[in-house]
Amino acid sequence: MNALAAEALAPLDRLGRPLRDLRVSLVETCNFRCPYCMPEGATPANEVLDRASRLDFDEIETAVRGFARLGVSKLRLTGGEPLLRRDLPTLVARLAKVPGIEDIALTTNGSLLAGQARALRAAGLHRLTVSLDALDPALFHTLSGNRGELDDVLAGIAAAEAAGFGALKINCVVQRGVNESQVLPLAAHFRGTPHVLRFIEYMDVGTCNGWRPGQVVPSRELHAAIHARWPLRPLQPGYRGEVAARHAYADGAGEIGFVSSVSEPFCGDCHRARLSADGQLFTCLFAARGAPLREHIAQGDEALAAHVAGLWRQRGDRHSEQRAETARPSRRIEMFYIGG
Repeated sequence: MNALAAEALAPLDRLGRPLRDLRVSLVETCNFRCPYCMPEGATPANEVLDRASRLDFDEIETAVRGFARLGVSKLRLTGGEPLLRRDLPTLVARLAKVPGIEDIALTTNGSLLAGQARALRAAGLHRLTVSLDALDPALFHTLSGNRGELDDVLAGIAAAEAAGFGALKINCVVQRGVNESQVLPLAAHFRGTPHVLRFIEYMDVGTCNGWRPGQVVPSRELHAAIHARWPLRPLQPGYRGEVAARHAYADGAGEIGFVSSVSEPFCGDCHRARLSADGQLFTCLFAARGAPLREHIAQGDEALAAHVAGLWRQRGDRHSEQRAETARPSRRIEMFYIGG
């Protein structure tokens, strides 16, 4: 390793946070139109790309190699809906060979998973996260923007199990007055399975979803409702910076988690960066703008690492902790553009 690469290694941001986790958006579009993420007719036109604007597989691999030089060991593929990206198993197989990358996960709405789970597992994908906001078929259809069918997602989960994926993460975003009724049915459905159901507070990501504080159901309310039905006990975090507070059912029926970005921010341990499908670096989920990396990717992974290290050292993001203190920008990057 030359002096430039050594100097770039393992940077810390202004709050002393390392860079350990990279989330790569493979495509910014989706086959659903969930109102809290990509509401029908309300998404900014300039955040929907043409195919030529997206990083190709060579560029994505170079980017991941560059980030791995900085200490990134966890990689999450996301979107939009990443299963819309053609030849995805080919990309996964390439990324699985990158030195330093120890864990590759993918977040999906699950509707296309049944046809791809086995190939993704064979390619080297380690883990899956499936978004599932309701078990009631009619409500699920509504929450998908009238584009999704619950049976397709459940079939995708079953296919993932059959392909050898063990404990899936099942993410549910809870909105007050929208899908609170689904909390206990979801908990009942996944109790007794190896899968980890996680309830996520509705966050103010982007601007097109019209987020309001009154729509947030604090995790403590959800915990209380579940605990009253099936007693819970707290678990220790699996690693520093884990976003979900982990709990186990007292009767041994599995694990459940709560992501409390609004009511109990966890910015202090955030070690995640996000790379958009067109090659921009975002150092916070709530960012207003990104830093273009494409020209640096073209110079190779070593040069990219040195450039990203400099950007990371300037990072001071802690939006969730400052939510009540700072003015909300007129527009922020949407979740579907940089991934959740």
